[in-house]
Formats: sequence, structure tokens, C-alpha cells
Amino acid sequence: MLLRENAPLREYCSMRVGGPAKLAAFPETAEELASLLRAGGRRVVLGGGSNVLFPDEGYDGTVIFTTKLCRLSADGCVLSAQAGVTLSALARKALDCGLGGLAFAYGIPGTVGGGVYMNAGAYGGQIADCLERATLLDDTGEMLVLPASELALGYRSSALMDGGLTLLSADFRLAPASPESIRAEMDGNMRARREKQPLEYPSCGSTFKRPPGHFAGALIEQCGLKGYTVGGAQVSEKHAGFVINRGDATSADVLALIGHIQRVVREKTGVSLACEVRIIENE
Repeated sequence: MLLRENAPLREYCSMRVGGPAKLAAFPETAEELASLLRAGGRRVVLGGGSNVLFPDEGYDGTVIFTTKLCRLSADGCVLSAQAGVTLSALARKALDCGLGGLAFAYGIPGTVGGGVYMNAGAYGGQIADCLERATLLDDTGEMLVLPASELALGYRSSALMDGGLTLLSADFRLAPASPESIRAEMDGNMRARREKQPLEYPSCGSTFKRPPGHFAGALIEQCGLKGYTVGGAQVSEKHAGFVINRGDATSADVLALIGHIQRVVREKTGVSLACEVRIIENE
């Protein structure tokens, strides 16, 4: 198993901020992942680090990256994917198999593990729509299989957020569809991403959850915060729902900007914006 001491987390997280981890681990098998969970101690399990923010001082523990757990297979209308498979690779596999239902996932910058953890979604679809079951490991390394109905999948939430369970793999039940229609949907979604989202800058994707009856980006723009900057962190001028790293941002810059946005939007509109980014702390 690949282990890296004092690993610079900015190299592994899409926001490109954060200090060193005491240890970064990259398991390639279920047993290696289980052994890391059994070892105890301070730890966090991540996929591609696309929706996470580490502190500038680093993380005084082990960061387990599941990106080398990347087996992907099909059996009829069911796709089985390990936690480290990217959501885009999952969507492409569905396309290759003529299976519809995952086109929404194409272009989401995350993995199956993170996708199930937060019930990722876009363009009218979400993981909960097609997830059939999940194979999980508890903190003792024991394996269990749960149907999707027992994972409390909600808007950007799941039972995995309560701690104690780590996704090893997931099964998705899909329906036959024409490759042409799937490809058209995937291409349309990707065009929309490129046109509307600041993909040219490091970010964590959408910074805030969608408040009931509103769109976070529209509220932020309405409050005159488009382009607002704290240090190297900025509210994207292309899409106000994204906080981006202009090149030299620190984690403290990003957190300060997030807090400022939340305060201003609450004061001016009465709406509280909940952060969608997973903020990792040492305490």
C-alpha cells in the first residue's frame, strides 16, 4: 500500500489549499482499507478530494484516499463500482452498456464514494435515483451490505455522514436506453457546465446547498457579492455559487469568504445558506 508522510493536501484536493497530512494512505484492496480503519486514530476517508477543505496547518492524522479502489463492472442492468471510481467513469460505463440514468453524473468532479456519501446530483438527477445497494466497512473493518433504502439518502446527505461507515462499493440499477440519447444528455450537461461554471479555476464546486425556494448563486449575486474577494479566494464572476481559488488562496481565505457570504445573504435576504463543502478540522 502506498503511504506518504507529510503529504501536501493541496496536491490532492480540488480547491488546492491545505497544509500537510501526517500520513496519506492509498489502499488498493478492501483488506487494506479495512486494516486502516481498524488501526483507529484520527483519520478521514476521501475519494478525489473534490468537495473538502483542509486547514492551512494541515491534518494531524491519516487521510485515506480511495482512488486506487477503482474496479468497475456490469451485470445486465446493474453497474458495480468501487468507491474510487470517478462519477464520470461510471457515467461513461453506463453509456457503453446502453444504460440510462447516470448521465447527470457525467462531469461531477467526484468519486462514487463521495457521491454516495453526499447523495451527489446535478441537472435533475441524483445518486438516490439509481443506487440499489452499498457495500460498507464499519470502524472495525467488518463488511456489511445495505439496501439504498437504509442509507437515509436526502438532499446532499446520507447516513454515511453520521460516521462509523465507509463505502467500499456500490451497485446501481439502471434501465436500457439508446446510446444516442444518453450521449446527447451527457454532452448537453457538459456544455452547460463549461458555459456556466468556472472550471478554469480550482474550486470545490457548488459552495452552498440550494435553500428551499431559492438558488444560492442567485441570492449571492443579488447581494452584490459576485467577484467579492478575500485574499486569494473569490466569488466567481462567472457563477456566484462557486468560491474559487485565484491562485494563491489559503484555506483561511476560503473560510472567511464563505462566512462573509453567509452573513451578508442572511442580513439582506433572511435566507441562511448551508455550506455544501466538507470542512475538515483537527479538533
